[in-house]
Amino acid sequence: MTIHLPRSAAFLALLPLLTLGACVVAPPSGPAITALPGPNVPFPQFQRDDDYCRGYAASRNPAQGQEAADQSNNANATAVAGTLIGAGIGAALGSLSGNVGTGAAIGAGAGLLGGASAAGGQAQDAADSLQGQYDRAYAQCMVGYGNTIETQPAPYAYAPPPPPYYAPY
Repeated sequence: MTIHLPRSAAFLALLPLLTLGACVVAPPSGPAITALPGPNVPFPQFQRDDDYCRGYAASRNPAQGQEAADQSNNANATAVAGTLIGAGIGAALGSLSGNVGTGAAIGAGAGLLGGASAAGGQAQDAADSLQGQYDRAYAQCMVGYGNTIETQPAPYAYAPPPPPYYAPY
């Protein structure tokens, strides 16, 4: 016996998995900053320094894999909690109109979206924190070996226009 689901039903069935999958925090795989060979540093030496400093940066936070997993679990728990709270509120409001099941389903969907958006923000903050720790250790190591780190130019800010001047007639 074969079950044929419409595409929209299949998508809705996979939506919670896709939403929770978006809350995954991965540990840094490399620096997010650009290192350049320092003055009088030959390129082969720069490559050796880069390899060593990548390992050094990863070793400065040996628990980053566990920290990333913990943050992912926290983000998933936030999304699940949002779903459960939304389902409860939806069921309570649905009971007022006599449609408990529909209210719970709508509340669960709204809670999943709200919880997933909050969890996604938490996951991004955690990933940025891990990447920042990695980048600082990498930069310190590279500069310590005589290489340079490319810095971003400061954004140019325009001055606000002068206030209007009204002259008497």
